[in-house]
Amino acid sequence: MKPDFQRDLIPRDDALRLIGALNEMKDKAHKAAQQWELLTEDGQVPVAPSFTVLLQHATDAQELSRDVLRLTTGFARSPHHATRDGSTVLKHLALAATMSSHAAPYFAETAEHALALLRATNPADRHYLTNNMVHDHATGRAYLRRTSESLRDAGKELEDHLGFQRFLAQLTRPGGPPKPPPPSPGGHHR
Repeated sequence: MKPDFQRDLIPRDDALRLIGALNEMKDKAHKAAQQWELLTEDGQVPVAPSFTVLLQHATDAQELSRDVLRLTTGFARSPHHATRDGSTVLKHLALAATMSSHAAPYFAETAEHALALLRATNPADRHYLTNNMVHDHATGRAYLRRTSESLRDAGKELEDHLGFQRFLAQLTRPGGPPKPPPPSPGGHHR
């Protein structure tokens, strides 16, 4: 029978696989949040924002969200989610799933406002649509940043878990824990 602490360990290969998937999704969300621009280089809203480009942002955000949800579901179904560290990883994954699922609708609304803006002739309507478009796009990007941060935190938790495993391996290897270094010459003696 394994000691209790060993039952709480996530197998190294499983943890490494999950860290790889988390890093890939984290980078994808971070890159999207940084690169998906609405404003021009001088900080202005384009006169005719591209509906198709903005709709593609919504599509890509939806695909990322689906991937995060699948990863979260897979981890929640594994026995690892019930461990102490696994429950913390699952908490970060659940937050990433929530954040990523909020991003896509904001990008879709941005595209919808861009399409309406192309037809609007009233200056007040154009101003209203422009403000909503900028707000919604910025909010979608913020959700992607939060998704990336939550995925990063889940990966960090797993990396810390692997570090703990390495520490335990040193303590439990045959021959016992490592011997302390000999006292340095001229050191204090008791």
